[in-house]
Amino acid sequence: MSAGTYTPRPGAAPLGRMIAAQTALETRMLLRNGEQLLLTVIIPTLLLVLFSAVDVVDTGAGESVDFLAPGILALAVMSTAFTGQAIATGFERRYGVLKRLAASPLPRWALMTSKTLAVLVTEVLQVVLLTVIAFALGWSPQGNPLAVLLLLVLGTAAFSGLGLLMAGTLRAEATLAAANLVFLLLLVGGGVIVPLDKFPDAVQSVLGLLPIAALSDGLRDVLQHGAAMPWGGLGILAVWAVLGLGAAARFFRWE
Repeated sequence: MSAGTYTPRPGAAPLGRMIAAQTALETRMLLRNGEQLLLTVIIPTLLLVLFSAVDVVDTGAGESVDFLAPGILALAVMSTAFTGQAIATGFERRYGVLKRLAASPLPRWALMTSKTLAVLVTEVLQVVLLTVIAFALGWSPQGNPLAVLLLLVLGTAAFSGLGLLMAGTLRAEATLAAANLVFLLLLVGGGVIVPLDKFPDAVQSVLGLLPIAALSDGLRDVLQHGAAMPWGGLGILAVWAVLGLGAAARFFRWE
C-alpha cells in the first residue's frame, strides 16, 4: 500500500455535480410541499375538468377543452415558476437558508440555476399529467411542438425571474400574500379561462402584454389554431424574461 492512500483531499465537488445534487433536492422539496401540490397540480386539474365539463364560460366554437387546455398549461407554468417558487424562496430567505447556502461552495448563480431546473422538472410532470387528462376529456391538439416548447421555456424564464425578484425584495409574509393575489388576478384576467376578447378593447391591449396572456394565447394559437410560430407571444415573453431575470439578479437580497 502506497503512502498517502488515505490522505484527505478536501475540496468542492465538480460544479455540474453540485448543480445536479441541488436540483434533485429542490425538486424533492417542491413535490413534498402540500401547498405547492395544491397550486401546481390540484387547482389546474380541477379547473380543467370543471370548466370542460360544465358550460360556464363561452369559449367560442369547438370543444371547450380545446380552448381551456392551453390556458391551463400556461397556468401550471405560472403556478410553479412564479407563485410556488416565490413563496418557497421567500421563506428560505427569511429562515436564513439562502444565507447558509450562499456560504457553501455552490455559487449563487448555480443555486438559482438549480431552482430553475427544479421548476422545469416539476413542469414536465405537470404537462404530462394535464395532457393525459385533457386527452381523456376529448382534447385534439395540433400545431408545431417546437413552438410549444419555446413558449413553455420562455414562459418559465419570465415567471421564474419575476418570482425570484419578488422573493428577494419583499418580506416572506408580503411575498406569500402578493404571490397568491397575483395568481388569482392573472387567473381571471390573463386569458386562462375567460377569453381576452370578453374584456373591453382598451383593457385587452393592456392584458395582452402580460406574460400569462402571452403564454396562454401563444399556446392556444399553436395547439388550437395550428399556428406555426407565435412570434408576438414569444417576443413578449422574451422581454419579460430578460427584465425579470435581470432585475432579480440585480436586486435580490440574500438576507
